[in-house]
Amino acid sequence: MEIKNKKEAKERIEKLKGVINHHRYLYHVKNISEISEEALDSLKDELKKLEEKYPDLVTPDSPTQRVAGKVLDGFQKVKHKVAQWSFNDAFNFEDLENWEKRNKNFLEKKLK
Repeated sequence: MEIKNKKEAKERIEKLKGVINHHRYLYHVKNISEISEEALDSLKDELKKLEEKYPDLVTPDSPTQRVAGKVLDGFQKVKHKVAQWSFNDAFNFEDLENWEKRNKNFLEKKLK
């Protein structure tokens, strides 16, 4: 979908937020999936790119600004001794190269 102006961007962002939140709820709370992980990743990537292009449209409730879902019953909280890393989705070779660079930089800083 080609976005031609800020009004269209805002409408698409709102639509994407609703669709992504719906599928995250199904996945994290109901433990079911209506679409593939790849399809959901693609929607999240589209939202991220729109928000990068229109940063004034980013809101605190955006799926790009928070971790999804509530914890399913039966899970216990775990305190990690080391901070847990978050791996962004990769859609092309450049994304993989950037991921590798971020990790090397992180590790180099930690080893100093």
